[in-house]
Amino acid sequence: MCGRFVSASPPDEIAAYFDAAAPEKLLPANYNVAPTTDVYAVLVDGGVRKLVPLHWGLIPPWAKERKIASRMINARSETIMEKPSFKNPFKKRRCIIPVDGFYEWQAIPGQKKKQPMFIQRPDGEPFAFGGLWEVWKSKDDPDEIVRSCTIITGPANEKMAEIHDRMPLILPPDRWSDWLDPELQDLDTLGKFLVPAPPQLITFYPVSTDVNLVRNKSPHLIDRVDPEQETATQASHHDSDTEPPPAV
Repeated sequence: MCGRFVSASPPDEIAAYFDAAAPEKLLPANYNVAPTTDVYAVLVDGGVRKLVPLHWGLIPPWAKERKIASRMINARSETIMEKPSFKNPFKKRRCIIPVDGFYEWQAIPGQKKKQPMFIQRPDGEPFAFGGLWEVWKSKDDPDEIVRSCTIITGPANEKMAEIHDRMPLILPPDRWSDWLDPELQDLDTLGKFLVPAPPQLITFYPVSTDVNLVRNKSPHLIDRVDPEQETATQASHHDSDTEPPPAV
């Protein structure tokens, strides 16, 4: 799954990195991006590659209410060509979700508590998550139009498997143009994109359980911590951890 990530790079730098037009609406730097918030996405609209804010949580055009978005933050690569919510945007409306890094929670043997880990590229460059986007129009309010997105996930590579059995789809630069091309609609060709990234593309380390709380969004969340030392400190202050986000 992918349930939390970091988007803190300046939008003009993100746009330049992906050779896209800069966004008109700016989003604040966020070290704990959670589902159902607005996130940056790279997509082709009107023949132009743009960086735009989208609501994270796909809302299919046929949905009666936008609240369905909370259940559509991820699209499984194994069923993406079969699910009615995802098949059409997979053919016609693919996007890239740029992220500086993301979080996953590692199970600790013999304990109920899980250890949050921060995953990033060793070179510090952004990840290019494969995503889908849609346009939803409210039947009750003609002025309510929402552009939304979902992040594609698939089986973990060997490195990621040390933490979790799934990971986001990460696209290499030589596939960005084809992925974003709305004219490319051949499912056999597109299916070849749905493979785990090379294990050398990711590295990770433990971070504070402060990330468990969505309201925490500051840069300290990606600081490396000693889990045992943090646990001892929390115990001395009688703090309690919240549960990590549910698996999707």
